[in-house]
Amino acid sequence: MNSRLPASLTLSFTGFSQRGGCTDHHADGWGIAFFESNGEQPGKGVRYFVDKQSAATSPIAQMLRTFPIKSHNVVAHVRKATVGHVMLENSHPFVRELWGRYWVFAHNGDLKDYAPSLHGSFKPVGDTDSELAFCWLLQELAKSHAAVPSVEELSLTLRELVLQITRHGTFNFLLSNGQALWAHASTNLHYLVRQHPFSEVHLRDEDVKVDLAELNGPQDRLAIVVTEPLTTNETWTRIAPGEMVTFLDGSPLAAACGRPLALAG
Repeated sequence: MNSRLPASLTLSFTGFSQRGGCTDHHADGWGIAFFESNGEQPGKGVRYFVDKQSAATSPIAQMLRTFPIKSHNVVAHVRKATVGHVMLENSHPFVRELWGRYWVFAHNGDLKDYAPSLHGSFKPVGDTDSELAFCWLLQELAKSHAAVPSVEELSLTLRELVLQITRHGTFNFLLSNGQALWAHASTNLHYLVRQHPFSEVHLRDEDVKVDLAELNGPQDRLAIVVTEPLTTNETWTRIAPGEMVTFLDGSPLAAACGRPLALAG
């Protein structure tokens, strides 16, 4: 999720967590990271929870379904293990520091014959291809920029770097530094933007209906990015394979040409 103002993720997390072993087969661990808001401004601090249990059965997930999450940027993940063992250190999202900010990353897919050279400060703790790719991305970002660049500059650099990873396989990912959210699709990713006037939404994974107009004001706007749509009565936009979209202040960021920043790969 990426939001203009601090927003609650309770509704979406309720449906999403059921996909971790209940309504879907991604039962090999889960995690969520959300940046603490500083009033109405994005904060640098991150609350971070991971578990090797399934999200559908995890006591931590149960707690978070009622926890009042308020954040500008949230990354959550349910895992089906393909590369790497089922253990806590392989649960996404992964968190690292760069330029005095936390970065959060989650990946869906498989990378074949992927063995990049890591020679900087970023080393994987677990044995997944996902964490390896994350470490390499941060290493190369640090080499490309001496200090934290603008969101637009970061998007352009990521566009070039991701091309070197997608040749190895499926690389659906979400990445955030608390300022923006980057989403890249190799196969399946969908997003929607919720804003005024808000309406009632129906969850796909649980028999729950919520009137968002009762929870949001005219200034609220948030973008939600998922593998498969979370609701049955909203219009979700599929991110085309090979495309990367940057979300800022709750909506896709337009490039100078007026189109969403896209990545071919």
